[in-house]
This record gives sequence, C-alpha cells and structure tokens, in this order.
Amino acid sequence: MLVDLRKYTIVPGLLKQYLAVYEEFGLPVQRRHVGDPLGYFISEVGTLNQVTHLWGYENAADRQNRRAALENDPDWRAYKQKTADGRYIQQQENQLLVSAPWSKI
Repeated sequence: MLVDLRKYTIVPGLLKQYLAVYEEFGLPVQRRHVGDPLGYFISEVGTLNQVTHLWGYENAADRQNRRAALENDPDWRAYKQKTADGRYIQQQENQLLVSAPWSKI
C-alpha cells in the first residue's frame, strides 16, 4: 500500500473556518475520486493549527490516476478557488509512504 501523508498548516484563527469549507466543498469531491481518508487529524501539541490527513492507494499508478481525475473535476477546482492564495493554508507538506512488510495497513 502507498500512503499519501499530507500536513497543512492553517492560518491562526481560521482552522474551524477552513475545516468547515473543506468538509462542505472539498471532502465530498475527494471521496468521489480518492475514497475516504485513512485518517484526518488536528494537532493538539507541537505545531498548532495543523491538519494531517492520510490517503491510501494501491500503488503510485493508482494514486496518479485518482489524483488526475480529482484535479480535472470542476467541483475540485471550485473548492481550490475557495482556499487559494494563502487564504487558509500557510504551508503544505506531502510524503509518500510505503507499508513495512509487517504493517497491518
């Protein structure tokens, strides 16, 4: 399994607003193309105003195909306009992880 780990640092004071916009406009489109996240978390300690989400794929080709379909969806482009230009997101980090041979995932 390939896991796409994404960390977004949100502008201080806008986390609740960002999550509401994402839940209404972003998540439904992602679910259509990528499926449900393996997990979606909000930081409590350490770097604050940060969300971490994990998405699972069979392999790199599966990820590439699903992400391409997502990026071509007009609803996704509309969502990205709502969150563009640093309005909510200060920084984005992305890692692609592969399961260890003994991992349950």
